[in-house]
Amino acid sequence: MANGRNSGKRSAIDRDQGRFVALPFSVIDSVAYKNLSHPARSLLIEIDRQYCFDNNGRLLASYAYLRKRGWTSADTITRAKRELLAAGLIHETVKGCRPNKASWYAVTWRPIDRLQGYDEGALQTFVRSAYAKTQGLDRLSVKVDSR
Repeated sequence: MANGRNSGKRSAIDRDQGRFVALPFSVIDSVAYKNLSHPARSLLIEIDRQYCFDNNGRLLASYAYLRKRGWTSADTITRAKRELLAAGLIHETVKGCRPNKASWYAVTWRPIDRLQGYDEGALQTFVRSAYAKTQGLDRLSVKVDSR
């Protein structure tokens, strides 16, 4: 502050304290994001909320986790996850299975962190900024399987 660069600017003291979600404008302005349903947009925020500098690839979107955050429908979560995957906004690093193994995800606007436990090929198939490469994905064309 002594050099005057911050004079007249707001500081972190001016906002509520704590961590925050930072969605880049490149994501929000993308065709992929604009075509998302509202539940998919909400789920994207819930997924990115878990990011803390070294865990991109180990983010959860399971019903058990999201129920504690106020989500009440497993079907809505499933449809929203499929939209996000199809839009290239998230990437699955671990395929979950019953009875108690949750899938893990990475957001594609951040670099993926090299963590233990990924499924084979998860790092090789990760595409940074995949959302920017999707061509006008129409959310009505995303096949929703209710199995």
